[in-house]
Order: sequence, then structure tokens, then C-alpha cells
Amino acid sequence: MLLTSLDTWFTGEVLPLEAALTRFLRRNWRDEAEIPDLRQDVYVRVYESAFKAMPEQVKPFVFATARNLLIDRARRAQIVSIEAVAELESLDLSVDDLTPERHVAGRGELRMLQAALEVLPLKCRRIVEMRKIDGLSQREVAAQLGITEDTVARQVSFGIRALADALHSGGVSLDTRAFTRAENEKKLST
Repeated sequence: MLLTSLDTWFTGEVLPLEAALTRFLRRNWRDEAEIPDLRQDVYVRVYESAFKAMPEQVKPFVFATARNLLIDRARRAQIVSIEAVAELESLDLSVDDLTPERHVAGRGELRMLQAALEVLPLKCRRIVEMRKIDGLSQREVAAQLGITEDTVARQVSFGIRALADALHSGGVSLDTRAFTRAENEKKLST
């Protein structure tokens, strides 16, 4: 995006929100003297972020940026009450609206996760499903499958790592050789 078109966007879309942004900052920050500086920091963050990627919904983006700035400042100050941080975090800014793009992306991620699960060795997949999908405790999984809790922990660790690697790489080619090598080493040591 050209700098002049970014400036035009900022002037036309963000600056008209100044009065509402100022009210938001006044309602949620204890020191009135800091409001102009906070507003300027919000503008800087929004501008820099828009330079990288233009937000789809300007108002929720600006207010989420303001909320995050206040949370950052409150955490740095370490003198704010827990209630104030909880109140800031609970503000509903409609940032998480489910857009068609997010819906499609989520479905794609679920398909990749399912494909990655199916590539896991059967025993490992079953243990991961029981622990992470069914929500069973490590002890319950061990009892149901007749294995040790240590085995459950190792299998979950391998499975989650393999799933994360597969999802991060965008594919499902899991390296089951590492799994087999670890299992063989375990058998030799027992």
C-alpha cells in the first residue's frame, strides 16, 4: 500500500473514531493526564499494523488495539487491581466475528488436524484422542488401555509434537521413524 493511500485511509477511517476512542480510554484508565499519550500510542500501533496488513473492520480493530495497550500498560505498572485487568479483558469489542474467511480457514485447519491424526501410529492416536479429545485423565487412559501412566505421557508428548509439526508445515507427513526409534530404545532399556 502506498504511504499516501495509507494516510488517506487513516484520516478517513481511524481519526473519525477519536471522540469514541477518547471516551473509551477515559472510562478504562485511571490517570486523565495520560489519555492523550495513550490515544497517540493507539494511533501509532494502528498505523504500523495497517502498513503491514489493512484490517477488515476498522472500529473493532482500533478498540481492540486500545484495549491491548491498556492491558500492557496495566501489567507493566503492576499496581492495578486484578478487577481492572479482568474488566478490560472481558470487554466485548466484536473483534471475533466469524467471517466467511475465518470459517473456511477453520474448516481447513480441522481437515489438516484430522489428516495428521490419521497418520499417527494407532496406539498413539488412540491415546491422544482419549486425553485431548475425550478429556480423560492420564490415569484413566492408562487404566482403560492397561498401560503405565508413563507410557501415556510419552505417547501424548510424541503425538502432540507430531501434530504440531504436521500443522506447522502445512502437511501430514509425520516422521514415524522417530516414534519407532523411541519405542525400540524403550524396549531395549526394559
